[in-house]
Amino acid sequence: MKFAFIGTYPPQKCGIGTFTHSLVKSIADNFGYTGLFPNLYVIAVSDFEQNYDFPPEVSFVVEQNNQRDYVSAAKFINYNKADVCILQHEFGIFGGESGVYILSLVRRIEIPLIVTFHTVIGEPSHIQKVIVQELSKKANKVIVMSKKAVKFLLDIYDIPEEKIEVIEHGVPVSKVFHRETAREKFNFSNKTALFTFGLLSRNKGIETVIKALPKVVEKHKDVLYVVLGNTHPKVLSRNGEEYREYLLRLVKEYGLEDYVYFYKNFVPEEILMEYLYAADIYITPYLNEAQITSGTLSYAIGAGTAVISTPYWHAQELLADGRGIIFDFRNHKQLSNILLDLLDNRYKIEKLREAAYEYGHKLKWPKIGARYIKTAETAAEKFSYIQKKKQTILDPYLLPDFTLAHIKRLTDDTGIVQHAKYGIPNLKEGYCLDDNARALLMTSMAYKKSRSADSFNLMPVYLSYIHYMQNEDGTFRNFLSFSRNYLDKIGSEDCFGRAIWAIGYLVNNSPNESYQKSSLDIFNVSLPYFRQLKHIRGIANTILGMSYYLKSFPGDEKMKILISEMAYKIINFYNKEKSDNWNWFENILTYDNAIIPLAVFHAAELCNDDVMLNVAVESTAFLESITMKNGYLKPVGSNGWYPKGGKCAEYAQQSVDVMGMVLLFFKAYKVTKEKKYLDRMFTSHMWFLGENTLNLPIYDFETGGCNDGLEEYGLNRNQGAESILSYLISHLTVLNAFELEYRYEK
Repeated sequence: MKFAFIGTYPPQKCGIGTFTHSLVKSIADNFGYTGLFPNLYVIAVSDFEQNYDFPPEVSFVVEQNNQRDYVSAAKFINYNKADVCILQHEFGIFGGESGVYILSLVRRIEIPLIVTFHTVIGEPSHIQKVIVQELSKKANKVIVMSKKAVKFLLDIYDIPEEKIEVIEHGVPVSKVFHRETAREKFNFSNKTALFTFGLLSRNKGIETVIKALPKVVEKHKDVLYVVLGNTHPKVLSRNGEEYREYLLRLVKEYGLEDYVYFYKNFVPEEILMEYLYAADIYITPYLNEAQITSGTLSYAIGAGTAVISTPYWHAQELLADGRGIIFDFRNHKQLSNILLDLLDNRYKIEKLREAAYEYGHKLKWPKIGARYIKTAETAAEKFSYIQKKKQTILDPYLLPDFTLAHIKRLTDDTGIVQHAKYGIPNLKEGYCLDDNARALLMTSMAYKKSRSADSFNLMPVYLSYIHYMQNEDGTFRNFLSFSRNYLDKIGSEDCFGRAIWAIGYLVNNSPNESYQKSSLDIFNVSLPYFRQLKHIRGIANTILGMSYYLKSFPGDEKMKILISEMAYKIINFYNKEKSDNWNWFENILTYDNAIIPLAVFHAAELCNDDVMLNVAVESTAFLESITMKNGYLKPVGSNGWYPKGGKCAEYAQQSVDVMGMVLLFFKAYKVTKEKKYLDRMFTSHMWFLGENTLNLPIYDFETGGCNDGLEEYGLNRNQGAESILSYLISHLTVLNAFELEYRYEK
């Protein structure tokens, strides 16, 4: 078999790197490979601060924070046609928030994937939970190293049980050490050696051991506690050697200078195993239970060392049945008593060593490597790569259930508040016309579809807000404080247009005469202002409202003439800016771009105008070429936009842009009857559900809200009104498209 491995790798000083190297070597040994590793290649993830001299089996290097490298790595894996890919996952080794960049890689590989989770968090953040779930969806098999991790994957992450396999952490097959020779090498000959190793950080709890020692050394003057390891690189960059210096001060305070030795080094595996054979007792005094896997503990058991540990999750399992002794977190008095008992009764240490050695035999890397090979063979046998069809199947059953839960959370008797802090309304920011207009549009659409009481009850709140913000001259204010004080005298043309769009839609889709009369009054007061609009998005949004108005009053010839006049204002923008490689209305693509060709499609349909239709089709094709060239939607990022002749910004992708694309493609389908637009529409909507640059769901299945944007680091976790309204309008549009397509097919 041909294997691809993804993870950190030596000479990078990292526990995951050591694990990856050991796994590669153990699989090579099982196949009888010597020297170079044929048919085994490594994609090494390198932190940006170092340039490592990787060994020959490293075929591709991914810089941790360079997202393009992850995409290139996927292409490399596919090109080299391995039979299986094995990924070592730990949140801290990949780029982006909680390592989200790895999703860009895994979604693109075309071979079976096995994911080993070195950490499974019991209380994950939203992004951590999403990453584990998305990796597990893609994986053919998920490997964890403890039963506790299995329980978490089942209960917290909803991973199917049949995907999960427990393969414990491997330990090296070391050369046979003569214990006394090893003890002499490390100056342990006349000592009782207590030992702890690993990267130092506050959660290691070394201070618990130091506080336990004074009582022990009163009776046993030969005790030496050796702490081997560098400070964790992230701790070092953030806090320097603060923790190590604290421990040194503690040693001095307790008068333990002759009994505690800090060896600041990262030693090779062989030396580490020699230390473990030489030591009398190995101690892991971690401060909390949230440690699902400990490689250091596995090494100690594999070496047949007597172990004392706090009851973190992995220790509870690995030290069961007499393989070690457990003491309570931070309980140095209890640890003192355990140490005194063992040192007073040395035969107990030997019993612990025997039990550990017997269990550790099955953890040796050749046995663990063989299990990985068997898992890989099964995954390869069952795997069948199905290339994505060019035509997306429009399937509403792929969508989550429609819910107004977050909308109701954001809405009070005044209107819908603009912003949220995570999923909680941020009342400090008050209300705006833009969002209340979108909310009226969405609830009108929802009521038309299902006649739900929730949408019906919310509609008058948003309609009342729009009415309250309308000035006597037909313009609108936009912003209102939470204390119901106006914050501006006249809003933008954008918010004017959005209000008219929502009002026009309600004119055409009123649940009763009262709603239609109220919406018509607002529409007619604003009508004289239509011709005064100068900005393209204000004009476009207003055209949308006018087009819905005309569906109720198709005989209003003056309105048709006005729509044509306003549509040609937009077309004049287009003719001015259009060039060979730029079929657009402005010299820059910014926000809410799709709303412009959407309005032209509406006008073309009402006016039966081929010039308008050609502009709508051409500009839609141009926008599609910019935002969908990778097979999924990547809207223009708002952290730089896309100036003519410049570079398109990738991030700060916004939900409102996606909503515009969904509406645009649906309208293009309705006008042209070309089914390719349905494919584009559904692909665009799937941006909300994870088919995007970072492969992260923007929609929050837990809250029923929608995250405020896709950033380079991951998700903007605030869930304001604009985002959830954009999602829900898109969701309803997809449902409408499905019904319309079904009617056409019939």
